[in-house]
Amino acid sequence: MNDMTFSVRGDAETIARLNQILAMQKSAQLRDGIPPAEVRINRIDRCIGLLVDHADQIVAALAEDFSCRARETSLLTDVAASIGPLKDAKANLAKWMRTDKRKTSPALLGLLGAKAEVRYQPKGVVGIIAPWNFPVNLTFAPLAQILAAGNRAMIKPSELTPATSELMRQMFAKAFSEEEIAVVTGDPDVGQAFSRLAFDHLIFTGGTSIGRHIMRAAAENLVPVTLELGGKSPVVVSRSADVATTADRIMAGKTLNAGQICLAPDYLLVPEEKRDELVGAITKSVTAMYPKLRDNPDYTAIISPRHFDRIQGLIADAKAKGATVVEINPAGEDFATQNGRKIPPTLVLDTQDDMAIMQEEIFGPVLPIKTYKDVKEAVGHINANDRPLGLYYFGADPVEQEYVLNNTTSGGVTVNDVIFHIAMEELPFGGIGPSGMGCYHGYEGFKEFSHARSVYSQLKKDVGPMKALRPPYGKAVRDYIAGQIKR
Repeated sequence: MNDMTFSVRGDAETIARLNQILAMQKSAQLRDGIPPAEVRINRIDRCIGLLVDHADQIVAALAEDFSCRARETSLLTDVAASIGPLKDAKANLAKWMRTDKRKTSPALLGLLGAKAEVRYQPKGVVGIIAPWNFPVNLTFAPLAQILAAGNRAMIKPSELTPATSELMRQMFAKAFSEEEIAVVTGDPDVGQAFSRLAFDHLIFTGGTSIGRHIMRAAAENLVPVTLELGGKSPVVVSRSADVATTADRIMAGKTLNAGQICLAPDYLLVPEEKRDELVGAITKSVTAMYPKLRDNPDYTAIISPRHFDRIQGLIADAKAKGATVVEINPAGEDFATQNGRKIPPTLVLDTQDDMAIMQEEIFGPVLPIKTYKDVKEAVGHINANDRPLGLYYFGADPVEQEYVLNNTTSGGVTVNDVIFHIAMEELPFGGIGPSGMGCYHGYEGFKEFSHARSVYSQLKKDVGPMKALRPPYGKAVRDYIAGQIKR
């Protein structure tokens, strides 16, 4: 529908062009008014069509950006996992849009004909700053509820996935005018300028440190934000857990996208006597999934040299401070001479809290293991650190499970698996504190990107109680006040 060849550099040019697009979208929103359900569904259908029609191109672009990423991984996590939320929003948006009737206060007003209700209006133009780890999914998944709520969108994909970002720019240009959805590509300076725009809402997915800058920039225009960040998501392994199943499920999640997932299990809390058994089970699990690693197309590479070096630095720091490093390399391959930025699944044992690997989000296929004597010790460690985006519990002890859930705080929880709660469209997804704020998915996402507008309709004619509330005040109003001010 438009060529959208917009890829800018230079602060003055960037700000001018970004503001031009934003003004165009805001003007169009005012001109067209609140979009009916059929318009919203049409926009969602166009997004679904883009994903279906460009699935092979998406796979190729992601493989180019990562240097190695399995076709099945990309189709599952970036294509299929994007279509699901769009279809869910399409099926439910008419119900979500309904006026929400509320009770009046006092109830007598309602009995006499007054009405109270909440109407969900589009906020207007929503900015999306998408990350590099699942660049397609983390654009289209929030877009599902953004469009369902009747908004327009401006999208800034990551500069670390240039092939995928360019493909998305071209995709959206085929199906949408800039008045509806605009994709802005460019370097970090563009992203910085983008975050300062006067959106009606801004959603950012990425690291906690960048999230602080995004929130500070958005505050200049009092733009409400949804921040989907990350942190160190812990796994509590109970004495009652089935060790083999636990190992399989943890490592399936940890090795997906080579651990480059905001919800990846970041470290394990394991009973002392279970540690070596679990290490053996993890080694067996990884060997079954990846008999070889270096040239295995199923095993994803690290996104960039900088991230590769950072992860290697975390391992080196832990080793220098006394940790035992267990590299799981089933075929005994030489990774010292590779050019593909692959890191074998690596366990870090005998960890200490002063190690960088226990302080920073890892975002790679490296898994520290910390032991505990009593589950209260594990809970204490979790609570001594920032509240994580995800928390995982493996076990068959319902009392202990409830103790862990009731005495910790995290964005979300998966019991007896990892990551899966994000796949539940009916569950809100979001963080808390340093792991984020706000949430999306399903109805909660629709409300996140809507303005809940209160509407009260007064009685058409005055009745006695209403007149009594006006001066000159008499006994009736004093009796009413006395009736309200009591226990």
